[in-house]
Amino acid sequence: MKPRPRCLDSLALLENCSLFIPVHVFSNLIMEEASPPLRCFHETHISELFNDDGVQTVTSKEQRKVECSIQEVYSVYQQIHTSPQPALLREQHYHYLKKGLRHLSDTYECLDASRPWLCYWILHSLELLEEPVPAAVASDVCQFLARCQSPTGGFGGGPGQHSHLAPTYAAVNALCILGTEEAYKVINREKLLDFLYSVKQPDGSFVMHVGGEVDVRSAYCAASVASLTNIITPSLFNETHTWILSCQNWEGGLGGVPGLEAHGGYTFCGTAALVILGKEHMLDLKALLRWVTSRQMRFEGGFQGRCNKLVDGCYSFWQAGLLPLLHRALFKEGDSTLSLSSWMFERKALQEYILLCCQNPGGGLLDKPGKSRDFYHTCYCLSGLSIAQHFGNQDLHNELILGRDENRLAPTHPVYNICPEKVAKAIEHFHLLPVPLQTGATAHAMDQS
Repeated sequence: MKPRPRCLDSLALLENCSLFIPVHVFSNLIMEEASPPLRCFHETHISELFNDDGVQTVTSKEQRKVECSIQEVYSVYQQIHTSPQPALLREQHYHYLKKGLRHLSDTYECLDASRPWLCYWILHSLELLEEPVPAAVASDVCQFLARCQSPTGGFGGGPGQHSHLAPTYAAVNALCILGTEEAYKVINREKLLDFLYSVKQPDGSFVMHVGGEVDVRSAYCAASVASLTNIITPSLFNETHTWILSCQNWEGGLGGVPGLEAHGGYTFCGTAALVILGKEHMLDLKALLRWVTSRQMRFEGGFQGRCNKLVDGCYSFWQAGLLPLLHRALFKEGDSTLSLSSWMFERKALQEYILLCCQNPGGGLLDKPGKSRDFYHTCYCLSGLSIAQHFGNQDLHNELILGRDENRLAPTHPVYNICPEKVAKAIEHFHLLPVPLQTGATAHAMDQS
């Protein structure tokens, strides 16, 4: 067997992809002073409204409509609160999530092929809120996800469904969040490796399922689960970084496949996969930084997913989550202009958008005012809020909490989007187990070729 490359070693991943500035640069806790008045109440905020230069289009009309709805939210909030301090509706969100973990209404029937995702979205939201999952519930989740695991490896969208990389990613993340011995034992690592090889393509890309479509999400899902569970072999990701790099286009972001428009979700997936593989330095980092920072909306404060699209709460993570990855990559490249206290986006503006515009009073978070709550947006709005609140790691840590102290969420790991201690615990656990090269038949055959 060939020696494993250092950049693909699980412990090296934990060491080299801690994602933050080294301890020796600055090692004391920085606490932000009291927050100034909200940005949206400043008299100059109105100047940030979209200007169509006298040329109306369908896109510009939709943008104006969204801005009007957000302006109305801000206006009503200002009338009600003489001394505004935005509040995270913790209790309401907790009860919404707790109920969803046990029972879903028939409106969720359309997500029958995404049931591991529902587990992940809810569990991650709960860990960000620092709400423990009862042992009995955790065990039930483990047993359910075990039924979603295919005999041929990987996880399907529900019991008896075909393996698919997206629910495989969600299931592994959910099990790592639970972090119990029972949860870890659910994952059949030998069969999981076989499944990853079955969807690996000769050019380094991955299809989402056997006979399915190729896009950059699949490379990220494969790299994420393989690195967390310590099943990376020397050949598993051959040429994967080359294929991902070809997805970066003239805009600076990444498309789903080479030649497509840059998109926030695909850009995050491609960049995070390259971080796992130790190849993020091969991106055009400055172009990527320019593209992602341009996606934060001037009036709304949240992020759009693509150029000339509308703000959406879910991009609070898919776009803002890129900034810690870029910060680390640029620091490694020797960029001396980087801040030692903040990511490169307007953190308060994003928190303002999430807290004022994306919370349902009955619990759960949403895309934008006028939209319905759901577990997907609850997860990614809270994840983005966490990214905006926390800079650095335990040794270099700046907290910027908009509003009351109770708004503080737990930090999230910007590569895996689960809490950092759960990442460390999973990597430590699975690193004690051998890479299943000898028992994974497909992997063994590939390594011999």
